Amino acid sequence: MGLYFEEFSVGQKVVTEKRTISENDIMSFAALSGDNNRIHTDPEFSRTTMFGRQVAHGLLGLAVASGLAWQTGILDGTVIAFREVNEWKFVKPVFIDDTIYVELEVKEMKALPRIGGGSVTIALEVKNQNEDVCHRGLWTVLMMSKPK
Repeated sequence: MGLYFEEFSVGQKVVTEKRTISENDIMSFAALSGDNNRIHTDPEFSRTTMFGRQVAHGLLGLAVASGLAWQTGILDGTVIAFREVNEWKFVKPVFIDDTIYVELEVKEMKALPRIGGGSVTIALEVKNQNEDVCHRGLWTVLMMSKPK
C-alpha cells in the first residue's frame, strides 16, 4: 500500500530503482506515439547529428520516470490522480544503453479536505549511470487521506 497524504513530509526523499533504456524501448515508444523522428529511430542519420548517436525521446524518459516512481510503491492504492507536470526540462539526452533512475523530493503539500486528501508537489531529477541530470521538473499528485 502506498503512502497517504498525511504520511508525506516536505523534504522527504525517495530514490527509485534503475532501468536501462534499450533500442527496443525507443522503437516501441516511436510506434506507440507516432513520433518517428530519425534522431530517435535511424542510427545512420543519428550519427550525423550533434549527438552522434540515437537519442531516446524526451517523453520516453518522462514516461519511464513515471513508471520508476510508481514502482517505489509510494503511490500504490493511495494516489487519486496525477495532476500536473511543471517546469519539465530536458537537460541532457538519454541514449541507448543509458541506465536511468529518479530522485524524488517532496517540495510542497496542501490539504484538500473536499477531495478526501491533498496535493503533493514532488521535485524529480532523472539521472543516468554517471549521475548526470538528464531531466528535471515538478509533478503534482493528488493523494488520499488516511482512513479514520
